[in-house]
Amino acid sequence: MTVSINRRAALQAAAGSAAAALLPVTEARASTAYPDRPVRLIVPWSAGGSTDVLARAVGQTLGDVLGKPVVIDNRPGAAGRLGVDAMVKSPADGYTAAVIELAHAIAPAIYQRMPYDIMNDTAAVSMLGDSPLILFVDAQKYRAGQYAKFAADAKKAADPMSIATSGNGSISHLAAGLYAKETGTEFQMVPYKGSAPALTDVAAGILAGHFCTLASASSMLGAGKIVPLMATGSRRVPQLPEVPCASELRLTKMDFGQWWALAVPAKTPKTAVDSIYQATRSSVSDKRVQSRISSLAINLASRSPDETQAFIRAEAIKWSKVVAELGIKAE
Repeated sequence: MTVSINRRAALQAAAGSAAAALLPVTEARASTAYPDRPVRLIVPWSAGGSTDVLARAVGQTLGDVLGKPVVIDNRPGAAGRLGVDAMVKSPADGYTAAVIELAHAIAPAIYQRMPYDIMNDTAAVSMLGDSPLILFVDAQKYRAGQYAKFAADAKKAADPMSIATSGNGSISHLAAGLYAKETGTEFQMVPYKGSAPALTDVAAGILAGHFCTLASASSMLGAGKIVPLMATGSRRVPQLPEVPCASELRLTKMDFGQWWALAVPAKTPKTAVDSIYQATRSSVSDKRVQSRISSLAINLASRSPDETQAFIRAEAIKWSKVVAELGIKAE
């Protein structure tokens, strides 16, 4: 009996020692589960723009789902290329992501020397959403939805009207170029460093108009300094019910819009990509995020990494043809 009890005690002690030996390994494995520290989300534009607003709304809920903070890092410069370059050059460990958008799909068609390859140096995670572009003009000259009056004024102007763009090769530049080509109207394109300064001069009557998202123009629109005349795409914007869309005006070349996606450095582990994607799906469907974004005419929607990668590739091909058609070159 004594021997049996001693043997049992010895076995229990051995089992306890084995469990104790395994405990640090188990804890170490748990501590390395992704993510185990904050995730940096690079926004390649200044704070306050539509991309920044979207990133902050999605990022907050994204952090809640991941269980670690998502830290916004604004890296403006070089028409959005500086921020993406910073992301591409970061470790491919799932702890750095960036918001990419239409401008990044257009850039390779304009700039011969790019610091990165948008298709091979990045890995798509998910789409975030899209938004139509809207032509905004001076509130002193037009009322909302008075597109026909603007079009007539542009046609009969002795000198070409001046249209503000957010820089050479920006989507606002291409939008104005496509509009001019389809309507047979000549415009003087004036580049600015973003929509905010461009709209300031539109409101002052210095320039005729500017194409941008509702999110970029919301503050000036709310102040009554500018008015919307038309929206790109095939549907009216619910927030601007009096404004006609391109398809109503039979402007077939204007069936497009701004879009945003989430990307990480190429070779980021699939487990990290999948985790961010699943968290993004939850974030864009979150009612708090949708409530915050809906007034800005941004349609939130996620797509799988493969679908997003295919979409970006198709957009790059599409807009390279537009750049060639309009004859736009790097300044």
